[in-house]
Amino acid sequence: MQSTAVKSRKVACPGCGETTEYSTANPFRPFCSERCKLMDLGDWATEKFRIPDATPPDLYEPE
Repeated sequence: MQSTAVKSRKVACPGCGETTEYSTANPFRPFCSERCKLMDLGDWATEKFRIPDATPPDLYEPE
């Protein structure tokens, strides 16, 4: 007979580093809380985090 128990996986919250459960039981995963999730979103919104563009700046069309 197979076991239906699911192992819980623990990860470090990207916001604060606290260990949190990474499962569907945690609606904020991979974050530990709504606060950490919103702080991360705010960092993206204020461009603290950026994804680099591989296009050299001289190839952009002038406005």
